Amino acid sequence: MKFKYITVLYRGYIMAILQVRDIDDRLYATLKAIAKTQNRSISQEVVYIIEKYLSNPAVYTNNPTREFLALSGAWEDDRSADEIINSITKSRKKSGRFKK
Repeated sequence: MKFKYITVLYRGYIMAILQVRDIDDRLYATLKAIAKTQNRSISQEVVYIIEKYLSNPAVYTNNPTREFLALSGAWEDDRSADEIINSITKSRKKSGRFKK
């Protein structure tokens, strides 16, 4: 992706124009679809996403792997793994779905 940034005077205000080149077609199609569902133009959707990110960047800097690993050990149980597996197996009900 390549970015180009210029400023223009629009209705008495200095406004920035951000041009993005070489964007992946799938990314663009996704962006277009999201914008449509939100009744926004693609440009409005991009501005919304940037504003949302910049208002709280810490929300987006979390590493999903790190978050997942933080959950490990969160389940407290006195039973052994084999006891837990046996309990789950016994609690299952047989389905007649595949009977002839």
